[in-house]
Amino acid sequence: MKRWFYQHRYAFVVALRRLRNQPFSSLCNILVISLSLAVPIVVAAVLDTARPVLQQIPVSAEVTLYLDRGVGAGAAASLGAELRERHADDIESVEVIDREQALAELRKRPAWADALAVLPGNPLPDAVVITLRQHPEIAETTRRLSADWSALDNVDSVQVDSAWVQRLQSMLDFLRIGLLMLSIGVALVVLATVFNTVRLQALTQREEIAVARLVGATESFVRRPFLYLGALTGLISCGLAILAAWAALQPLNSAINRLASSYGTELSLQLPDSLSLVLAGVVVAILGALSARWSVTRNANP
Repeated sequence: MKRWFYQHRYAFVVALRRLRNQPFSSLCNILVISLSLAVPIVVAAVLDTARPVLQQIPVSAEVTLYLDRGVGAGAAASLGAELRERHADDIESVEVIDREQALAELRKRPAWADALAVLPGNPLPDAVVITLRQHPEIAETTRRLSADWSALDNVDSVQVDSAWVQRLQSMLDFLRIGLLMLSIGVALVVLATVFNTVRLQALTQREEIAVARLVGATESFVRRPFLYLGALTGLISCGLAILAAWAALQPLNSAINRLASSYGTELSLQLPDSLSLVLAGVVVAILGALSARWSVTRNANP
C-alpha cells in the first residue's frame, strides 16, 4: 500500500512539474477548455432559473369563442352548456360573458368611456371562455378543440389565450436538447485538447520514456504521470470555467433584476448546485485522463 501511494504521489508531482515547465502551452490549453466549459454552465444556470418560473405560470389553456353579433340572447349560455356536456373530460370550467355586461365593464374604464360614447350600438359580441383541463397532451387537445369549435354555427372566431405558454415550454425543451448537444461538443473539445497536449509531451520525452523502459519501468509507471496530467488539466479548467461562468452571470443578473423589478418581482441567475458542479469536474477529469491514456498509448510506444 505504501509503495502504491508513493508511485501515485510521484506521478502527481511529475504531472505538476510538466505543467509548470511549459506554462504558456499549459495556460493556453486550460483557457480553451475552461471557456468551452463555461458556456454550458451559463446555459444550465439560465434553464435552472427559468424552470421554477415557468412552473408558477398557469398553463391551463383558455379558449375564447366569440359569437356572431346577430345571435339571439341566451345563445352563448346554450352553447357553453352544450360544449360542457359534450367535452366533459377536457373542459374544466365554462364562463359566459354577455355582450352588455362586457360593454358595461369597458365603460367603467376612463380610457374607453369616451370612445364608446360615440358609438351608435354595442360592437362587442357574446363570448364563451372555456378553460381546459391540464394534462400532458394539452397543446394537441387545444389545437383539436379550437379547430372543431371554430367550425360551429354562430361562432365568429376562436382565440387561444395561453398558447404562448406552450410555445415557451417548447422553447425550453429545445434549449435542453441544445444544452445536451453543446455538452457533447465540449466533451470532444476536452478530449481533443488533452490528446494533443499529451501527444506533444510524449513526443518530447520519447527518449526519456525509452530509457525508463530499459531500466525496467512498467507501462503503468510510464503512463501514470500523463494520466495525472490529463486529469489535472481537466480539473483546473473546470475550476476556471466555474469562475468564468460566475463572472458572466453578474452583468446578466443586473439586467434581469432591472427587468424583473419593472414587473414587481425578483429574479436572479444562479450557478447549478454544488453537487452538479463537483460531478462535472469529476467527469471532465475522467475525460482528460482517458484522452491522455489514449494519446500516450499511441505516441509513446517504441
